Amino acid sequence: MPKSKPKKNNPEGVVIGFDFGLRRIGVAVGQTITQTATPEAIVNSKDGKPDWEHISKIFEQWQPVAILVGLPMRLDGTEQALTQPARKFGQRLSGRYNRPLYFIEEQLSSIEAESRGLKQQHIDDHAAQILLENWLQSI
Repeated sequence: MPKSKPKKNNPEGVVIGFDFGLRRIGVAVGQTITQTATPEAIVNSKDGKPDWEHISKIFEQWQPVAILVGLPMRLDGTEQALTQPARKFGQRLSGRYNRPLYFIEEQLSSIEAESRGLKQQHIDDHAAQILLENWLQSI
């Protein structure tokens, strides 16, 4: 089945997706045309403060047209403790790099990444990949 092109309001090109965490932030890079994504990096974060230098290098390398951040939600769809910090992180990304920002509700992306046989310390970028692929396939 042919893949559909993004709708008018959606970005077209490279999108960087983030799976936010207080200690580690998973990063994936995707393409709207192919609707695919690959794990890119795990960015360290100390006390909720991300390594902005590392993130800047990723932006310089990929020149994304948009940013996607997963919003951690409870299974019933209500917000949890990390929802607001993830939202704030997304807003900082958008302001710092001047790109459109999209959010996707996420539940269990890390568990899905673990189910792929990955070790705990290697799941964050794969969780970001899952989020980004889900979003790309929905636009």
